[in-house]
Amino acid sequence: MTVFINARLIDPETLTDTLGWLHVDEGVIVATGTGPAPQDASAETIDCGGKCLAPGIVDLGVKVSEPGERHKESFASAGRAAAAGGVTTMVTRPDTLSAIDTPEVLEFVERRAAMDAIVNVKHMSALTKDRAGHEMVEIGFMKDAGAVAFTDCDHVVENTKVLGRCMTYARSLGVLIIGHPQEPTLSKGAAVTSGKFASLRGLPAVSPMAERMAVDRDLAMVEMTGVKYHFDQLSTARALPALERAKKNGLDVTAGVSIHHLTLNEYDVGNYRSFFKVKPPLRSEDDRLAMVAAVASGVIDIISSMHTPQDEESKRLPFEEAASGAVALETLLPAAMRLVHADQLTLPELFRAMSLNPANRLGLNCGRLSVGAPADLVLFDPEAPFVLDRFKLRSKSKNTPFDGARMQGKVKGTWVAGTRVFDA
Repeated sequence: MTVFINARLIDPETLTDTLGWLHVDEGVIVATGTGPAPQDASAETIDCGGKCLAPGIVDLGVKVSEPGERHKESFASAGRAAAAGGVTTMVTRPDTLSAIDTPEVLEFVERRAAMDAIVNVKHMSALTKDRAGHEMVEIGFMKDAGAVAFTDCDHVVENTKVLGRCMTYARSLGVLIIGHPQEPTLSKGAAVTSGKFASLRGLPAVSPMAERMAVDRDLAMVEMTGVKYHFDQLSTARALPALERAKKNGLDVTAGVSIHHLTLNEYDVGNYRSFFKVKPPLRSEDDRLAMVAAVASGVIDIISSMHTPQDEESKRLPFEEAASGAVALETLLPAAMRLVHADQLTLPELFRAMSLNPANRLGLNCGRLSVGAPADLVLFDPEAPFVLDRFKLRSKSKNTPFDGARMQGKVKGTWVAGTRVFDA
């Protein structure tokens, strides 16, 4: 038994931030309240010192490079990074080598995760075989094997007939499809967002309309099939009105945004800084502010790290040739705290998007502080300042755009099912 006392309880369900206590027994939250905590001589007491205690982050869209590229990230290293970042559940992507598209490969990664990761791991399956967009995977078998969602990640299914069949079958089984909203022909080969800055830098660019076009197509397909659908990451203001209309019309659709598109913009690329190359590319400041407002209003449901490890050899290249992606399991929370310190989001709103909403979308019981929920918790100091040193990150790959950045918000402890997995 453990009692957390003198804690700022960040509750994303009630959207409250109150000083109180929380009681954990056998890995489950059994009581919570304000005022003096009940006395129990047999319980371990943890004095939180007025720091924030929140539900552990549920990170939807983590790339762990097993199988195929274990030198970039393993389940062991990703688990350590997640724990240090307050992430208690990683939901991993299937864009591995080879893709996670058969029950056998899914069983392999489940076994590796269970052995090596110190946090919870849930797995997504590819939607089509080898993520090639031609032939649907065995969705029923993959669901039975433990897949929590189906996605081809950044390989957009171009053939609408194939996509329609996948959606219809997924609808009959009640499973979630996750799509990447980019019109594939327009966005192919693009490194930045089109505009004056891209022209001055001489870099291949893509219009924000490529995202809007893909959102419109996918929403039409969702309306046709009635499938449960989630956009992995929106990044442009032009995509938001269609999403808002779809929700008002009753479509079962949600959307996410990456922490990088909430905290960085196109000018951060600067003089071809390849650690700022992500997919989709960083957008204008107006788009960034629109994304923040959409999270605050609930139009965008989920904030995720989109953790994508890349080794030095694939990043230390000319910007156009460099690999896309950034590691973010450890930087997700301190980067998100920038929005709180700027008074753009409250802490309960932030954890609604990082913990509660992703758990709800996947049908998980975590991501909340309510009685009966698993004791997946993060204790953090929202004010603690530090300068990020990428070489101290626990991920195998160090490709973060926040290297040398001044940040606020340090994780002090992380618990998974009541067991401490990180202690600062």
